[in-house]
Amino acid sequence: MEVDYSNIKVIGFDADDTLWVNETYFREAEERFAELLENYETKNKIDQELFKIEMKNLELYGYGIKGFVLSMVECALDLSNTKISQETISKILHLGKEMIAKPVELLDGVEEVLQKLADKYRLIVLTKGDLLDQERKLKRSGLSKYFHHVEVLSDKKEENYSNLLEHLNIAHEEFLMIGNSLKSDVLPILNIGAKAVHVPFHTTWAHELVSEEEIVNDHLKLNRITDILKYLKL
Repeated sequence: MEVDYSNIKVIGFDADDTLWVNETYFREAEERFAELLENYETKNKIDQELFKIEMKNLELYGYGIKGFVLSMVECALDLSNTKISQETISKILHLGKEMIAKPVELLDGVEEVLQKLADKYRLIVLTKGDLLDQERKLKRSGLSKYFHHVEVLSDKKEENYSNLLEHLNIAHEEFLMIGNSLKSDVLPILNIGAKAVHVPFHTTWAHELVSEEEIVNDHLKLNRITDILKYLKL
């Protein structure tokens, strides 16, 4: 579709699964968690219960690995009727530490895009998750030099975006957001009068999925992040 980006001055990038791999590690951890609890429930039931607990805990823990680990521990206690062994709890905690220690794997074309846009646009990172973990990943990524500002938000709703753009003195009509989540990176951005580009990742957390009725057509969907270079002034 044709979208005019001629007035864009600031470009925001989501981090997880837009700049680097993230969701894949959560899915791997869920698989291993289900294996640890296979004596108590089926994998499908474990997955369902873990997701329910994660959703219940979002307001308490927010997004990120630490909240995920706490939800796994709670789920293990619930499904085992508090009979889960200390050894298994220790293994769950180790899963979280392994996730935090994962190397940062940049997605294809990310650095090429940032290099080409950095001289023309003001680039910022807008992401959810644990502050310490996101700061650590950004440092490991080697991408910090391209960004004027990094913001780790508690959530990505219209109010969060509007408040941040106002704080950074960015006009909504001059802002473009690039991300992998329709729910977090596209729909709220369009609703505040800014522009958004959707670059899907092959794996999406269930919480980030949206119904067909919620999807609007006034945004650009790209197969890979490098395709954005065709639409922007360089």
